[in-house]
Amino acid sequence: MMPEPAPLLAPPAISPVRFRRIAQLIHSRTGIRMPDSKIHLIEGRLMRKAREVGMANIDAYCDRVLNARPDDPLLTEFFNAVTTNKTDFFREPVHFDYLTTQLLPARHAAGQATLRCWSAAASSGMEAYTLAMVLAEAVQAGLLRDFEILATDLDTRVLAEARRGVYRHADLAAVPATLRAAWFANARDRRRREARVIPALRSKVAFAQLNLMEAQYGLGDPLDVIFCRNVLIYFDKDTQFRVISRLCEVLRPGGHLFLGHSETIHGLDLPLQAVGSTVFRKKG
Repeated sequence: MMPEPAPLLAPPAISPVRFRRIAQLIHSRTGIRMPDSKIHLIEGRLMRKAREVGMANIDAYCDRVLNARPDDPLLTEFFNAVTTNKTDFFREPVHFDYLTTQLLPARHAAGQATLRCWSAAASSGMEAYTLAMVLAEAVQAGLLRDFEILATDLDTRVLAEARRGVYRHADLAAVPATLRAAWFANARDRRRREARVIPALRSKVAFAQLNLMEAQYGLGDPLDVIFCRNVLIYFDKDTQFRVISRLCEVLRPGGHLFLGHSETIHGLDLPLQAVGSTVFRKKG
């Protein structure tokens, strides 16, 4: 018996020409590449947005987006819809091991008592709160006197989730039991099966919207640590160079940049030296 042929994908509701215009808008404003292979993914997300705002069809929604003023709230919701948010607590744990076994002890030995950090693609806050837990434990251990964390993302929707700091128990599976007991409070209604970051830890993280494509980041004093992980993979090489160059501008000499496990600075002329697994130290 011959196997049944694989079902064919339905033709996209968005035309290739309109998709390429949408893809160009996404690339120019966010740096994210949208190859033709993403047409069905984007189509599904934009069809949902069209229904939410009461548009007759996806073409009408796309035309509205393409003709929107830069400050139109519709664009904010559009970019929220097309960006991908994937994060976990203690994702790529080797980075947090490096913090606790090398970076913090070295700073403590050098008499550097405070740490200023940036989670540059914070999504729903799991990375920033992981960092906060690790640093709060270091304060209790006497390795650090104080710290502050800035957490930013382009997507305003996930930032709202991050500010609440409420997570399902399933999301907390990677958090060690001792840290979970110390830094989370379970919902009173056990049926909800969720927990919230306690106020003392939430107060150490400031969330704000920031687009990594901005010409200047304006973050105030130089940073000691930047986590910008699993973002560069969505950018082309030129955009990667521009973004990392701007990260270096706000990173203190001797400060550390953490990238995702599949990201590299190979071939880019940057003032960075590899010191660990996708961990880089700014020269100077």
